[in-house]
Amino acid sequence: MHIVITGANRGIGHAMADRYRAAGHQVTGTARVPVDDLLALDVTDPVSCANLAEHLADRPVDLLICNAGIYPDKGQPLDTGYPAAMWAETFATNVTGVFLSIQSLLPNLRAAQGAKIAIISSQMASHTRAPGGSYIYRASKAAALNLGRNLAADLAPEGIAVGIYHPGWVRTDMGGDAAEISVDQAADGLLDRFAALDMTATGCFQTWDGHDHAY
Repeated sequence: MHIVITGANRGIGHAMADRYRAAGHQVTGTARVPVDDLLALDVTDPVSCANLAEHLADRPVDLLICNAGIYPDKGQPLDTGYPAAMWAETFATNVTGVFLSIQSLLPNLRAAQGAKIAIISSQMASHTRAPGGSYIYRASKAAALNLGRNLAADLAPEGIAVGIYHPGWVRTDMGGDAAEISVDQAADGLLDRFAALDMTATGCFQTWDGHDHAY
C-alpha cells in the first residue's frame, strides 16, 4: 500500500508512519517544516497542496490520513481570549487543511483500488461532550467531523471510504503529560481502525479502540 500521512513529523503521525514502514508499506509523510525524508506540506496553502499532488504525479494513494492539526486555545479566558486570528488559523489548519489535502489528492485516491481516507478529529467534536472551554478547537474538530461525514456521502459512489476518528487523549505535546494513553497505544489502535474501514463503515465516527462515538 501507499499511505500518505499529513503531520508525520511528531506524535501520532510519526508513530503511524513508523509502523506502516515497518510493515513494508510505502509511506509519504509530510510536515509544514520537513525533516529527514518528509515532504513539505502546509495544509493551509493551496499551492503547497498542489505541489504535493504534482510530486506524487499519477501515483495511487491507498490511504490518506489527515492528521495535521493544531490546538492553540488551551486555557484562554472567555472574557479576553479566543482572538479572531486564532479562530482563522485553527480553522485553516484543522478544517480547510483537511479539505485541501483530500481535494488535491483525489486523482491519486481514484487511481487506487478501494482507497480510504482517515480524518483525525476528536471526541471534543461531539455535541455530547460540551464541558465548556477550548471553543476554537472544539468547533474546528466538529467541523472536520461534519466535513468527513459529507465527503463519505459524496465519495461513496466511487468506492472511496471515509472514516473519522478520535485518537484518544494521548500523551503528546498537544495532549499533555496527564493524558490517558501513550502514543504507541493510539497509533496501534488507529491502524486497526483504518484496516477495518470499508464501504459498509464509511462515514463512521469511532474511537481509537474501536467504539462508535456519538456525533
